[in-house]
Amino acid sequence: MKFVAFERSKQGTGASRRLRNSGRTPGIVYGSTSAPQLIELDHNALWHALKKEAFHASILDMEFNGQSSKVLLRDYQMHPYKQLVQHIDFQRVDANTTLHMKVPLHFSGEEESEAVKTDKCLINHVVTEIEVACLPANLPEFIAVDLKGLTKGVSLHLNDITLPAGCKAITHGKKNPVLVSVVAPVEEVVVAPVAAPAADAKGKGKGKK
Repeated sequence: MKFVAFERSKQGTGASRRLRNSGRTPGIVYGSTSAPQLIELDHNALWHALKKEAFHASILDMEFNGQSSKVLLRDYQMHPYKQLVQHIDFQRVDANTTLHMKVPLHFSGEEESEAVKTDKCLINHVVTEIEVACLPANLPEFIAVDLKGLTKGVSLHLNDITLPAGCKAITHGKKNPVLVSVVAPVEEVVVAPVAAPAADAKGKGKGKK
């Protein structure tokens, strides 16, 4: 994805507020051997870009002062209740430096699995993204996970999927985390009604004469 950034000459709370009032969003680009660069972006274009998954999980082409450079979205701040992006941070990308990025998982095929079709199990996506380490050229936009092989009582773990070439999963101490769990359907238990005690032949319970 591509976006255009403009040089921001003023900084400070007042300058940022005036910038937002004019339909711009203040930001910064940092990293590599260059000094941090203050930038501003068109807010409407940025708002629509942030709705796209690729803007969060892929290397972006930033056009700045007539030149293009590779960056990653690292952080952004939203207004507490307005649909307003208050600030955004980008990191420069070095082709030879390993990145640590969270990549979304795209699940498919669960409706065709034995767990769903035959056993009517519920499929729970425990994890929707994983962190990977890779060079910028190997960063995937997403990782496809085929769930056609799911069976009752068997969860899908990280080691069960194939990562894109050049990518290594970062699990922060968890050896083989669960990605998808298969939950068996709850069986209905039918409780028989309790019969009322029958009165004895002598009419027990009636008043004495």
